[in-house]
Amino acid sequence: MSEQKNEFLVGYAPGVYDLFHVGHLNILRHARSRCDYLIAGVVSDEMSALAKGRRPVVPLTERLEIVRSIRWVDEAVPETVPSKLEMWRRHPFDVIFKGDDWRGTDKGARLERDFATVGVGVVYFPYTVHTSSTLLRRALDGRIGAATEPA
Repeated sequence: MSEQKNEFLVGYAPGVYDLFHVGHLNILRHARSRCDYLIAGVVSDEMSALAKGRRPVVPLTERLEIVRSIRWVDEAVPETVPSKLEMWRRHPFDVIFKGDDWRGTDKGARLERDFATVGVGVVYFPYTVHTSSTLLRRALDGRIGAATEPA
């Protein structure tokens, strides 16, 4: 008779989660379906500015509250360091989830290489192309500009 191993998998889904939208929801839902416990790493304002060259619209404390309120998220933690491996040291996990816009990129290859050294799997989920925080930000910028112009 073969012995069956029950493995408890902890997943990590990092993101800025700014202007929360259905793409964020999709990543978190899919991630939770692939692990037993899901940690969402919410990138800090400073780390977002460092990585993307701009600060989020919604402050970190509010983004953390939104993400921790999602039923598929077991824990939401601020991601305050640029290294995903450092986040793994602080909050150990077995698999990291990213949008497939990272697949085949230098960032994705580095992520896969780094996590292979500690036995963490990298799983990509489809990127929601019809909506993103960048598209929402552009739409808001256009409306704000139009609304502030004199009539």
